[in-house]
Amino acid sequence: MALPALAVIAGTAATAAYLDAKLHLGHDLLHGGSLNNAATRAQNFIAEKQAQDRMLIYHLFQDHASGLNANNLFLEFEGRSWTYGRFFDQLQRVGNWLMKDLGVRKGEMVAIDGPNSPEYLMLWFALDGVGASIAFLNCNLSGAPLVHSAKLCESRFLITDRSVEHLVEPCQSELGDAGIKVLYFDQAFMESLNDAKPIPRERNSGIQAGDLKELIYTSGTTGLPKGVIIMAGRHLNTAQAMATYLKLKPGDKFYTCLPLYHGAAQGLCITPVIYSGAAVTLGRKFSHKTFWPEVSASRANRLQYVGELCRYLVNAPPHPLERAHNVHEAWGNGMRPDVWEAFRKRFNIPLIHELYAATDGMGATFNRNYGDFSRSCIGVRGLIWHRVMGNNEVRAKIDPDTEDIVRGKDGFVIKAGVNEPGEVLHRVDPTLAEAAFKGYFNNQDASKKRWLKGVFEPNDLFFRSGDVMRVDADGRVFFVDRLGDTFRWRSENVSTNEVSDILGSFDQIAECSVYGVAVPHADGRCGCATIVPAASTSVESFDFARLAEHVISSLPRYAVPLFLRLAPELAYTGTFKIQKGQAKREGVDIDLIEKAGSKDRLYWLPPGSKTYVPFGRKDWEAIKAGDVKL
Repeated sequence: MALPALAVIAGTAATAAYLDAKLHLGHDLLHGGSLNNAATRAQNFIAEKQAQDRMLIYHLFQDHASGLNANNLFLEFEGRSWTYGRFFDQLQRVGNWLMKDLGVRKGEMVAIDGPNSPEYLMLWFALDGVGASIAFLNCNLSGAPLVHSAKLCESRFLITDRSVEHLVEPCQSELGDAGIKVLYFDQAFMESLNDAKPIPRERNSGIQAGDLKELIYTSGTTGLPKGVIIMAGRHLNTAQAMATYLKLKPGDKFYTCLPLYHGAAQGLCITPVIYSGAAVTLGRKFSHKTFWPEVSASRANRLQYVGELCRYLVNAPPHPLERAHNVHEAWGNGMRPDVWEAFRKRFNIPLIHELYAATDGMGATFNRNYGDFSRSCIGVRGLIWHRVMGNNEVRAKIDPDTEDIVRGKDGFVIKAGVNEPGEVLHRVDPTLAEAAFKGYFNNQDASKKRWLKGVFEPNDLFFRSGDVMRVDADGRVFFVDRLGDTFRWRSENVSTNEVSDILGSFDQIAECSVYGVAVPHADGRCGCATIVPAASTSVESFDFARLAEHVISSLPRYAVPLFLRLAPELAYTGTFKIQKGQAKREGVDIDLIEKAGSKDRLYWLPPGSKTYVPFGRKDWEAIKAGDVKL
């Protein structure tokens, strides 16, 4: 070949590579599942299943049990294991108990409660098989939140794992008054069931895509839990979409210890595994003592995470098995920038596969990350994405004080600019609104708040995600905050996540929680952080001057936390979300903190100081009197 021709080819290749890097053409094509054709594929898939009258995850089990996957491994748990065939047989036994002993009717809602276990999975999918709907209660709840959740779903039964009896028994009277019967199960009970007659076909036929199949509750960090309605079509389509996207197949194995009552473990791990005929090793709950031994023994090639779990692992002492595993891909959400690379290198997991999605949301973004460019972001937007989806998913400018969406003089919403945080909105055909988002069960007021009309045109309709994101000039998408996780100080908007990232990068801090607190004689809320020292750092050896230098040099002055609470540990929900409510209510009010019996140590950064110093009653009284201006 002549040299000029070679030069032309080389030049063309170089131009193509440049355009791909600049416009992310390859990324958009590879991740086409996030574009419009995903909706078409989903519609075709659901239409096919509807025509077959096989709309349940139970039917996937049935297909595997009667096909080539019958003898393939499905589940491992603490030394016990089940093939698809054996597990499906157990579903018949549990299903007959539900139908014949309890009289569970097709279409009725049944509440279940308990930590991760094979028996919990049996109960879940047996209820699916007999045509019931399932309400998944948070197994950490007791008292008013538990009673509220059980009453909300209008179930006749609360079927509960014996291990959480101590949380349920104090509520027996209230539950009984509400007509809810509590039943307990455990391994021995499930093994005693012996009626293996096949569940009648009519119990799981005639299911429509829009039928209510599940209630998955919100975490309840800002109030009592709300029940998110999951329709049969969405449940099944999520299983196939995630399995297809992850390229799961028989022989793959996941490890997860995330709680089964939540959408992450369900829709991002368990049901995709079932759809594909892969296997899962299930952990009872997250514990550093059992985590790496279970992961190593499982030989799983994929690991499910949430961000705070990863932060805990990175801050924990070395474990002899933390690199003796077969995991090549960590899949999950919420991996923080200060943890991302440390997690990858320390545990030798080359692929971090971050996603963004919400149980009560629409849309998803994916970031299959090996290198530096897309590290710490939740996705990348290229030319093709903007051409196809740019008018259907937008970021709206928000008022930093009220967190309301900003409208221009014409009355329409103003889009956020490059690198400007904005709330993500999803365009929805008004005629399909109910199908797109069924809402919260028996909570119309909360459901209505998720809709926004007249965004860019008089009659258009958009769904409010409640999440704030920004997109940089290179098309990288970054999660900023959940609305409500920002606060206003000195006329500036402060992101708790961004401050947490800076604090989390300080070597003497293991974990932190950032929030705004009200103080006398000041507008807005000033920054406060609850911090947990690293295991190798005592309170006496903590370098408060170096921390002050670190935050002052890394953050705008208005974003620097003025107060610190040193705590032995953070409080988490069962889905690894930090509980900030009590700390935000107490603020730095010495009276409230003492009344709560807290042993946290308080520190502050007095005006003009270059180090954090102890904060006591004398300082609090000076602030209340107006003698100190923050």
